[in-house]
Amino acid sequence: MIRIEHLKKEYPNVTPLKDVSVEIRDGDVISVIGPSGTGKSTLLRCINQLEKPTSGRIWIDDIEITDRRCDINKVRQRMGMVFQAFNLFGHKTVIENIMMAPMDLLGKPKQEAYDTGMRLLRTVGLAEKALSYPDELSGGQKQRIAIARTLAMDPEVILLDEPTSALDPTMVGEVQAVIRDLATTGKTLMIVTHEMAFARAICNRVFYMDEGGIYEDGAPEQIFDHPRRENTRRFVRRLKVLELDIESRDYDFLGMASRIEVYCNKNQIAPKLANHVQLAFEEVMRVLLPQLETPRVQAVAEYSEAAETAEWLIRYPGKSLDIPGAEDQLALTVLQGMTEIVDHTCDDGAPLPNLLRLRVRR
Repeated sequence: MIRIEHLKKEYPNVTPLKDVSVEIRDGDVISVIGPSGTGKSTLLRCINQLEKPTSGRIWIDDIEITDRRCDINKVRQRMGMVFQAFNLFGHKTVIENIMMAPMDLLGKPKQEAYDTGMRLLRTVGLAEKALSYPDELSGGQKQRIAIARTLAMDPEVILLDEPTSALDPTMVGEVQAVIRDLATTGKTLMIVTHEMAFARAICNRVFYMDEGGIYEDGAPEQIFDHPRRENTRRFVRRLKVLELDIESRDYDFLGMASRIEVYCNKNQIAPKLANHVQLAFEEVMRVLLPQLETPRVQAVAEYSEAAETAEWLIRYPGKSLDIPGAEDQLALTVLQGMTEIVDHTCDDGAPLPNLLRLRVRR
């Protein structure tokens, strides 16, 4: 079991890990997902001490590896690491690359290391490449060799840092197939990946990382189908978000319009849909603001790249207040003409209890 308590890692200009506390059970297969720069790779590198944490403690079973007295090289024999780059020795053959660590670090006889290496090469489908050199291999083959080299140490824990990110798309599948088989062996795996379908299929647990830590931790069904937290929902559904705050009836109309236009252009939203996104915001503000005693509105636009759909989520104060009762019936008619769904809910316990959801017509 791996236990992490209040892990922090900071660099001069950024702090990717602010406070991480989690337990990883033996046999867990964990996909680590999240936006770039949220500390996914840093977490793996702290676990095997390639990066020294700024503060916090890490245990592997009953050994505290963050203790200065810990023999980290001995502990690393129980952990394997597969990097984005393959890190194979170019002057040695494939089988020599695999045999080196078991012979040098574990003291295994040459014949035993060779037999183990050939068995692992057959496992990853590359036995015929045993006497080849790394520069004679494709990227996918190199990564499969890197995985076989890691397995030669028979580690209890395997950390894979975006193992397919450096590969041509045609080679990704062959490496993923090896990792899928590896996930059935009972070893503990942590896999940083941007391949969401792969992450979902291979793991029993998902870490979504954001805001300096593990923002949400759960089974793949929870994370991908029923995320509990907002940033997780936006990430797994590939939502591009624009947030606008309005605190006056005389808000900067032109400034808001410009921000919406930039948002639509940046995310390459189709012109007709982009026009409806713009107009829906303008009309709902025209309908809504006159009805509010306190003109405070939070408007969030969400564009789904996958579905090519857009929604406005409009939150505002007061008692339950839906817009069909608005006096400006012309604006309401225009709004209804450019939306597929207009749905209102009210949560009296929320700071802004009213939520108006608009699905914009394409």
